[in-house]
Amino acid sequence: MNDVSLYESWFLWLGVASVLIIAAATLLLLVNAAARRILKLALAALNLVVEIRKNTDSIWGLQQTNEVAGKILKGSGDIKDHLTLVSDALHELDLKK
Repeated sequence: MNDVSLYESWFLWLGVASVLIIAAATLLLLVNAAARRILKLALAALNLVVEIRKNTDSIWGLQQTNEVAGKILKGSGDIKDHLTLVSDALHELDLKK
């Protein structure tokens, strides 16, 4: 191999290496930009999740509210039953007079 062909090969491979390095650097910059966009969107999504959680916290209290309402309903039924007994007893007393 003479000097001219050696220099030609060296410059050829230097060009190939330069193109590969530029392509790799471009891909790394694109990946970095995509990662930053993903991070930005993930933070926005996280803020939305926090808002949704705040807005739906009251739903979790519905079970307890329903239990309390059921107890109140049962209590009012018991009161109605006792009032019926008292009313019947008073009615019987009134009939005996």
